[in-house]
Amino acid sequence: MRGVKPHIEIDRGALQETPPPDWLSDDAKAEWHRTFPILSKRKILTEADLGSFENYCMAMGLAREMEREIQRLGAVQKVYKIDKDGNSLLVSVRKNPAVSVQSDAMTRARLLAAELGATPVSRSRPSVEDSEGDDDLYGWGARQ
Repeated sequence: MRGVKPHIEIDRGALQETPPPDWLSDDAKAEWHRTFPILSKRKILTEADLGSFENYCMAMGLAREMEREIQRLGAVQKVYKIDKDGNSLLVSVRKNPAVSVQSDAMTRARLLAAELGATPVSRSRPSVEDSEGDDDLYGWGARQ
């Protein structure tokens, strides 16, 4: 992603100890329980961020589910046909559809994690410690 990334702002009213929604998959709930305390401690997750956080957890859960599917069936699948004598013939080899689903889920998870401040690069960006009464919120400074 190009351009200047926004600073992560610490919100004094950040969420604490919010349980995952019941409708999340077990994998998504596991990701919620793993990452929510970290983001909560950093005080950047607010009520307005819950939708993005839920989507992040769903994407991570789906990526893990697809990994199990790939491990079970393999990254490629053999396509067979039965000839008129009843013999099985290998027609082609194709990519397991779970590979594409997993790749899309991992991309979505990475983008959402960056928005939520849960990647190494996003954590290295300076945060705005106290925006109340701060005229230099965006780092432009007063011109004199």
